[in-house]
Amino acid sequence: MTISALIVLVILEVKHFLFDFVFQTPYQLRNKGTYGHPGGFLHAGLHVGGTFLALLVIAPPLLLGAAILVAEFVVHYHIDWVKEYIGRRTGNGDTAFFWRMIGLDQLMHHLTYVAILVVLFM
Repeated sequence: MTISALIVLVILEVKHFLFDFVFQTPYQLRNKGTYGHPGGFLHAGLHVGGTFLALLVIAPPLLLGAAILVAEFVVHYHIDWVKEYIGRRTGNGDTAFFWRMIGLDQLMHHLTYVAILVVLFM
């Protein structure tokens, strides 16, 4: 179980890096702060696709896997939306507040992966 959990966590972390920093397009970045915009849905959906691949490692029961994917979509979408919403309202630019918001955003995403592991392995 420990090795499987670590493998799932590594896959989740790598996919997070890829979809938040390498493959995220200007379209996604520009629009994920507009609630309900397809750009935010696309971004969260790509993350869920990566999580689906991570779940293939352990093949959880179908309903559990589906619930995890839906929950991650909802949580990821809203974490990003809140960060962008606050950033736009405060006009934070490249300030200490901006970097704190980026750090908080990333922490929330990584804690989501911890929650996924808890659900899968407890």
